Amino acid sequence: MGLVSPLRVPTCVWRISAALVVALDGRFGEPLDAYVNGSQVWVRDDGPGEICLEWRLHPVARFRRPSGVATDEVFSAVALAVAQGGAPPAAPRSLWDGLEAFPAYGDDAEPALLAGAAAAALGLVPDAFGLADHSVIGDAWEASAGGVSIIDALLDQLAG
Repeated sequence: MGLVSPLRVPTCVWRISAALVVALDGRFGEPLDAYVNGSQVWVRDDGPGEICLEWRLHPVARFRRPSGVATDEVFSAVALAVAQGGAPPAAPRSLWDGLEAFPAYGDDAEPALLAGAAAAALGLVPDAFGLADHSVIGDAWEASAGGVSIIDALLDQLAG
């Protein structure tokens, strides 16, 4: 059995924080898409050379939507409450592990240049950046039925 070289994608990662949620809302506004698994997605031309980036707020393992809040309203309800110092329907840390930004359409980007462009767009420096194998992480997440942290897996790969 031969070894297959994994496709590694340039990526940046931010751990979840109130400041991250407020920056996403203030700079990017409403997500383009929200998924029942908790993911929130923005697609913007923020990359180096204005390449299109996918910004994905990844859910915690075994994500559960706050009761009484529709899937497409979770981010805005939480962001508004956090920005105003109120009580959100759930704490950001109970919903999301962090944010990932990567070229949306397979464009190539030097990780350091990606990190600089992403930091300029978001106003926050990423906690980590480099090359990640999305297929390995996606396979682990699916095999666990959403029971693993995508952000932890990304950070492990980027540290290695």
